[in-house]
Amino acid sequence: MDWTILVPLSVLAIATICDLRTREIPDWLSIALLVWGLLAKLAGWTELPWMALAMGFGLGLAVTLPFFWLGGLGGGDVKLITALGWVIGPVGLLITLLAMALTGGVLALIATLRGQKDYAYVPAILAGLMACGLCEWLYKIDLV
Repeated sequence: MDWTILVPLSVLAIATICDLRTREIPDWLSIALLVWGLLAKLAGWTELPWMALAMGFGLGLAVTLPFFWLGGLGGGDVKLITALGWVIGPVGLLITLLAMALTGGVLALIATLRGQKDYAYVPAILAGLMACGLCEWLYKIDLV
C-alpha cells in the first residue's frame, strides 16, 4: 500500500471521532484533504493526472449531492467524500463508494434495530477508504 494513503486515513479517523461524538464534521478536515491532494500532486507523490483528481472531485460531488438533497447524507459527509475524490481519483473513489455503501447499509441496519433514526456515517467512509487501500495492496494496482 502506498504511504500517501496514510494522511487521508488519518483525516478520516479524526472525522470519525468527531462524527461519533457530535454528529458534526469540521470543515478543516475536508480542507485538509483538498490541500493534501494538491500537495501530493505538486510534490510528485501521486501519479494521478490533474484530470483524474478533478474527475474524482466531480464524481464525489455528483454522487453525494442527491443524497444530501434527499436527507440521507449531511453536508459534512458530502464535503468529505468530495475532497476524498480529489485525493484518490475516480477509480479509487468508486471502490471506496462501493465499500462505503455496504458498510453504511450495515450501520443503517444496526441503527434501525436500536431504534435510532440518525447515525454517524463517517465510519462507513473510513471503512470504504480502508477497503480501497486493501484492494490496492492485494491486487498490486496503483489506485492512489
